[in-house]
Amino acid sequence: MIQAQDFLDQAAACGLDFYSGVPCSFLTPMINRVIGAGAAGGGLDYVGAASEGEAVAIASGAWLGGRGGVVICQNSGLGNCVNPLTSLNVPFRIPLLLITTWRGQPGLKDEPQHALMGQITQAMLDLCAVSNRPFPRTEAEIGPALQAASARFARDGLPFGLVMEQDSVSGEALSEPARLPLPPGRWTDLRRHGDRPARAVLLQALLSVLPPEAAVIATTGKCGRELFTLSDREQHLYMVGAMGAASGLGLGVALTVPGRPVVVLDGDGAALMKLGTMATIGARQPRRFLHVLLDNGVHDSTGGQATVSASVDFAAVALACGYRAAWSVDDRDGFERALASALEGNGPVLIHARMAPGSMTALGRPTVPPHAVAQRFRAFLSAA
Repeated sequence: MIQAQDFLDQAAACGLDFYSGVPCSFLTPMINRVIGAGAAGGGLDYVGAASEGEAVAIASGAWLGGRGGVVICQNSGLGNCVNPLTSLNVPFRIPLLLITTWRGQPGLKDEPQHALMGQITQAMLDLCAVSNRPFPRTEAEIGPALQAASARFARDGLPFGLVMEQDSVSGEALSEPARLPLPPGRWTDLRRHGDRPARAVLLQALLSVLPPEAAVIATTGKCGRELFTLSDREQHLYMVGAMGAASGLGLGVALTVPGRPVVVLDGDGAALMKLGTMATIGARQPRRFLHVLLDNGVHDSTGGQATVSASVDFAAVALACGYRAAWSVDDRDGFERALASALEGNGPVLIHARMAPGSMTALGRPTVPPHAVAQRFRAFLSAA
């Protein structure tokens, strides 16, 4: 059994100091110590996520912002991690340390819902290209485990996993500040209920006023493709795969480079898939975070099948989750007026833009491979 602080100190020495995850009883000492250290100004951060996949996105965003990301979760949540691990971290070559517990370990008396996952935990990690080894149980094992992770990061730029058995870490008391209710945010309705604009029209409006220091993350599908076609810039990151992860990725960026504006271009289908991330964003209150929800009511890149967004008031959802302000718009003029206020920096804020289905003709795809996009985006964020 090890002390949580011994692991955290050695991990921080390897640059791993940003944690996100979902609790498990096996992880309680680790999470409690990270939270306590962060509250005391110990150089660590912990972001509690609504889902394990969201935690992967947040930690990946922290890596883009220049910090080392660690995801901690129960192995029952590995299924939620599969999508971003395979379609975000692999194509973009984003490394992170994944600490997962081994509930249902063969021979361990545990609850029935953990039995199957306990048998396949390491195999699942292997299938997701996450090299792994046991979590250290003695202080002497910490260094070699972290060295193996660091070697993996340097060699392949891919995640590395540590599988934690029960009673691997000594108990730690929880010292966590109470969360207080947030004041209600402001809603502004700028809708005119006329013809809705095309996505490209709204993207052009954004590009015309985008600050040169702003980071832009465009959700997967035609949003990123249109943004690339209109203007390819080093400040842009075009998501591929990992549907719904753009907002979590943007949160991780915003928390690690708080001086920069961060603009997330989301879609209605993607936002619905990871709606819980809006609650995490509201709770963390990134000051320069602009969430632009481009809502055409359909899954545009897969044939135009309808989403359920017609009955969803995303502005009200954002305000209920703690966003400071939200705008509802349905034309270019309203969008531009909302942008003028939203870019002032008193975030998190959301613009819910209803728009027309369809996309640009002769729509291209990014010619820069995802790993190169990630590297130049990371370099952009690190520039003064």
